[in-house]
Amino acid sequence: MGKKVKKEVEAPPKDVFDPLNFESKKTGTVVLMLKSDEEEVLAKACEAIYRFADKCEENKLMLLELGAMESLIRLINHEEKMVKRYACMAFGVMAGHADVRRYLRKTDAIPSAIQLLGDEDDVCNEFASLFLSHMSGDFSSKLSIGQSEGVEPLINLLASPDPDVQKNSLQAICNLVQDFQSRTAVRELGGIPSLLESLKSEYAVIQGLGLSTLASVTQDGESRAVVRENEGLELLVDFLGNKDYDDLHVHALSVLSNCLEDTESLDDIRSTGGLERLLSFATEASTSPEVQANTARALSRAAKNVENGKILHEQEAEKTLITMTGSESDIVRIAACQAIATLSNNLAAKDAFGKSEGIPPLINLLSAENPMVREAATLALANLTLTNTNNANEVLTSGGVEQLLSLLQFNKESVVINSAACLVNMAQDITIRNDIFKRGIVASLTEPLKSKSPRVQSKIAQAVSTFMAGAEARSEICQHGGLEPLVQLLKSGDADVRRNASCALLMCCADPPTAAAISKLGGLEILQEINSSEQRCNNFSVAAFEKLLDSNLPAKYSLTGRLASHNIITDGFYDAGQLRPESKFFSLDEISKQEVNQKRPILLVNCKATDVVKSQDDSSEKGSRVSSKASYTRRKKKDKEALMREEAERIRAEKEDGVYHPPVDTVLQSYFDNVTKYILPMPSTREQIVALAQFVVDKMGGEIDRGKMSDFSWELHIAELKYDLKSNIIPIGKIQYGIHYHRALLYKVLADKIGVPCSLVRGEYNRAWNEVTIAASLEKGAARYPPTRYIIDLMHDTGKLIRTDSPEAVQYKSI
Repeated sequence: MGKKVKKEVEAPPKDVFDPLNFESKKTGTVVLMLKSDEEEVLAKACEAIYRFADKCEENKLMLLELGAMESLIRLINHEEKMVKRYACMAFGVMAGHADVRRYLRKTDAIPSAIQLLGDEDDVCNEFASLFLSHMSGDFSSKLSIGQSEGVEPLINLLASPDPDVQKNSLQAICNLVQDFQSRTAVRELGGIPSLLESLKSEYAVIQGLGLSTLASVTQDGESRAVVRENEGLELLVDFLGNKDYDDLHVHALSVLSNCLEDTESLDDIRSTGGLERLLSFATEASTSPEVQANTARALSRAAKNVENGKILHEQEAEKTLITMTGSESDIVRIAACQAIATLSNNLAAKDAFGKSEGIPPLINLLSAENPMVREAATLALANLTLTNTNNANEVLTSGGVEQLLSLLQFNKESVVINSAACLVNMAQDITIRNDIFKRGIVASLTEPLKSKSPRVQSKIAQAVSTFMAGAEARSEICQHGGLEPLVQLLKSGDADVRRNASCALLMCCADPPTAAAISKLGGLEILQEINSSEQRCNNFSVAAFEKLLDSNLPAKYSLTGRLASHNIITDGFYDAGQLRPESKFFSLDEISKQEVNQKRPILLVNCKATDVVKSQDDSSEKGSRVSSKASYTRRKKKDKEALMREEAERIRAEKEDGVYHPPVDTVLQSYFDNVTKYILPMPSTREQIVALAQFVVDKMGGEIDRGKMSDFSWELHIAELKYDLKSNIIPIGKIQYGIHYHRALLYKVLADKIGVPCSLVRGEYNRAWNEVTIAASLEKGAARYPPTRYIIDLMHDTGKLIRTDSPEAVQYKSI
């Protein structure tokens, strides 16, 4: 046998490091390994970091502080497959921490991750999309993803067979479409068909994300059109009909609700029988309350479109909603009532609710324990009764008025507002309004007038104006103390509150006693202040102020300088002189307490005048009394004695109660007697006007030649009267020497007494005049002209009628 030859082992090169199996339990050491040039080391280090980071949030933060992210960003695009895979895995998991994301936003990590999408390695796709799903929650990151064209590769990944890739991509897209620009990008890049396809997935999480994304995307009209084109409506209805997807039906209804805003979508779903299926599905006992409520909300959104309302009415959606109001679930009842309120904007549907016995169920809900149910029910009733007398009658006959009245005191402002709105709507029919009034509406409105809510204040004030059409109602609001809070609403900073409060006061001013009460509460001054501001005044405040002035003629004449022919002066009137619009108007009692001064006197009208009608009736009494001179003298003597007793009683009462009692003007009484006896019987108005002018001029010192005013000592006469009376208030009958404003006032007083239409106008520098309107001649064959307005000359040429549009009228007013 041959001898064995021993083989020599070749020694390794001196410059090569022997293989080393290395184990480390220090995180910092592993992070340092990420900077190695050896691919095997890098792969193992990335894998270790992935597993460490996936354990808890604290580990992610530690790795960030040790600087691991800088190396991972570099390694996700490594040439070696395993290094790249594990780096992507660690990279995607690390992005789950908020501090890590904050750091990454300052780097170019997002473009690097987008480059990984569509990689041949599904693991890289999974974790790159996971990274983007984390980052896409922030607005600046959404912007970066859009600018880096990351939407399209994410959409492409929806077709991936890997469910994790689909889920992460959907999550990222779902976050992105919260921004409207990304919604447009998803539509333009053809993402909607892929989103619809995700509804067929066997994984509920993917279906849920797909529905959530579609709910955002379909807020855009063009996107809804794409859904229709891809038969998405039928897919959604089928999805709702699948009991296996019960937990996702709410999300599907959100998408369908968006789509049904378009008439094309509703018409499309009706033509395929989907709408009928949807309505029947909503009332099925097995359907969850949340799904039923969302179905009602979808119908409500659809009904906001006029054409959609017609389609829903044709499909008898009213019956479905009425059925839903009987649900035991509050959220279903609330949603059904809100849908009824919206659908009732369609007139045919509004009638259908009344005819289908939809009113009684709503009235039953007014007593529900849940305030939100009451709110929704009152809103539905308010909309159903708007311009619909049949529904209003149905509410009345079903006992709804009593419950609505009680809800005016409810502690939820929207319930009060809706209840008041319903009552106002019903009151448009006078018969129903009277019925509501008899049930105590005025007393029920008083308390909510004191609410602190401007919305409640505005609506309740509107209700007050609606129900103040009758004298009895106006009397009631005074009795229940409703005027004071109503007047205080005029001070509100809310324009609607001021406007409705002004309107309510305008209605209340129809009765003189109520108007006087409003003035006493300061309503006149507040309205005066409001109207002085261009920003705060409104048409109702102006009208209410004028109406109040019509019941307070002294204030009207002082503030406006004019009394119209229909403003009849009666006892208690006084001329306090011209006041500025913002000035306070003092009562006669306040003026009486002022010391005698050198200012213009206050002219008082107050006497026990004999009524014209009474005089005429006395002349035609049965028995034809004989008016002898002796009997007339005895009657005058008795009248004088009676007036003296009244004057003594007035002075005594004034001393006792401290309240000013105006004296009876006996001279003015005699003027009344004379004009009634001699001027009233005259055959024509023109003759009465001229004769009355002559009478006034005679009683006020006669005619005054032009340029001779300084010789007419009227000022001394007035001063003597103020001294004798020890008062700034002078009865008009005591003035024997008067000028323009004395004579014009006396003329107006006497003209009102005998029924001669006459206005009183104040000018400047103690000027005042009367204006009358005289019709054209009615003689046969005479030319017909419109009535003409004239100024009556009471100073220089007694009884002369001066056309108001003539130069002579301008001269009379100024000289």
